[in-house]
Amino acid sequence: MARPVGTPVPKLADVARWLWIASAGVGMARFVSQLFDRETLVAEARRQNPALGQDQIDAGVDGGILFGLLVATAILLAYTRLANTMARGRGWARVVLTVLGGASIAFGLFRLVAWSSGTAAALGVQLRPVDLVVTVVTTALDASAIVLMHRASAHFRTRVTVDSASPRS
Repeated sequence: MARPVGTPVPKLADVARWLWIASAGVGMARFVSQLFDRETLVAEARRQNPALGQDQIDAGVDGGILFGLLVATAILLAYTRLANTMARGRGWARVVLTVLGGASIAFGLFRLVAWSSGTAAALGVQLRPVDLVVTVVTTALDASAIVLMHRASAHFRTRVTVDSASPRS
């Protein structure tokens, strides 16, 4: 079942699409910037595996960076595909994005509460200011996208079936 060809995407659904893509892009940019902090990655690998030699640590960090880049790219592509599918009026994509966005919002709020209450510091988790900014931005983008998607509910009910479009004999 598809929307009629040439049917414009409602403004709310279109803005929601771009908010999802922006949120995924911001998250990916922060993740990639963390991947390129090689000194921190090497120090963490050395802390976790003190018996490894430098060559082994370097190989492990290199492999981790490559794997991280592949995962980040796959996630960005998946969010972009889901957002575009949602904008075309597919209800299942709206449901998937709502679940993913809800989880992201819950995690973001958890992080912010843990930071503001001092729980994160007590557990030895350091949240840099840029991490907090990214958390606030992605949480706001995800929440806005969910609201806009659901405000455009009529877009997801407008369906034309192949059977109803063709004359019956």
